[in-house]
Amino acid sequence: MRSGRRLLGMAATLVATITLLASCTSDEGGSPSGGGPMQKNAAAAKIAFAPQDGAKDVAVTEPVKISVAGGELTEATVTNAEGQPVNGAIAEDKKSWASGEVLGYGKTYSYTATAKNAQGKVTTSKGSFTTLTPASTPRATINPGDNASVGVGMPISIKFPEGGPQDKAAVEKALQVQTSQPVEGSWAWVSKSQVDWRPKEYWPANTQVTVNAKLYGVAYGGGAYGKSDLSTNFTIGRNQVVKINTPDHVMNVYRDGGLVASYPSSNGLDGDPDRTTPNGTVIVMSKEPIGDFSNPKYGYTNVKKKWAVRISNHGEFIHENEENHANIGKKNSSHGCVNLLEPDAKAYFDSALIGDPVEISGSVANFPTTSDVFDWLISWDQWKSMSALS
Repeated sequence: MRSGRRLLGMAATLVATITLLASCTSDEGGSPSGGGPMQKNAAAAKIAFAPQDGAKDVAVTEPVKISVAGGELTEATVTNAEGQPVNGAIAEDKKSWASGEVLGYGKTYSYTATAKNAQGKVTTSKGSFTTLTPASTPRATINPGDNASVGVGMPISIKFPEGGPQDKAAVEKALQVQTSQPVEGSWAWVSKSQVDWRPKEYWPANTQVTVNAKLYGVAYGGGAYGKSDLSTNFTIGRNQVVKINTPDHVMNVYRDGGLVASYPSSNGLDGDPDRTTPNGTVIVMSKEPIGDFSNPKYGYTNVKKKWAVRISNHGEFIHENEENHANIGKKNSSHGCVNLLEPDAKAYFDSALIGDPVEISGSVANFPTTSDVFDWLISWDQWKSMSALS
């Protein structure tokens, strides 16, 4: 009897054990938690890098991206050779990380990322890549400068070192002009090393202008790349335009469409091709309270004249010339400049802004389109055709 009770007890224990084991068994795909389905062992999260580990000559503007499949990113860092981190952030869904800044030329970067799968299994990956090293990084300049107030004829100019970029289309694609009111305009290559933007018509007065030239990392061709981005913010001032019909011996100043001043003038001598005041629309380029003039062919050097306003790089200015008083308002006898009486020259000088248009007509000659600023000497259609993207 005692042995029988022992067998019965052993049987009960065996049944209980079998029952307990049965409660931990699930269908395929189940979960070890009580009563739920059991999950298979999930594959480890897979981390991917772009650029790939070991990549060379990576573009400095190419974003660095780290992504994960089959899991979530828990940590991601990219550092330069000095150990400084590259700005970036993990996305809200924790599936990717992206850099938020450009890279340096000829630098090696390292990345490390950690991810976990649905079961919490951790995966860590590391790698590195190297950015391209340019043959050269030409420095460009931009004009007008920040916070300038300029006239309605002022072009935007970006200048490169002599020879300029080979891939001019790539450069133009990196240039952006934003205005506070709608303005139609276009870029044009006025030389191999200079690209200008001008509006179809004069700028609307009081326009706010922002220029962004995202040149850093742009491939110029021949192994050259942009050295840095450029930007400027400037304002178009009031609308002031000078109009001179040379045979009339008068210089008229119009502001916001109305005539505000008429100054007697003596313009270039038409009988001598080297002394004419040529036809065309030019702009105020610079202002000098005292100008220094030389023309050895006509026997004068280092002659000082007050209130000199440069309107071209061919030697034409608007300035006072009291020595020519007898001809001012009566006869054209200058060496190409617009001569005014001193009070009038001072008044105009004080009113002028860099970029104010000066429209000249009535002469026997025309301004050549070979100077630094000939933007308004050619037609709009021709101007547009000078864009590398036309």
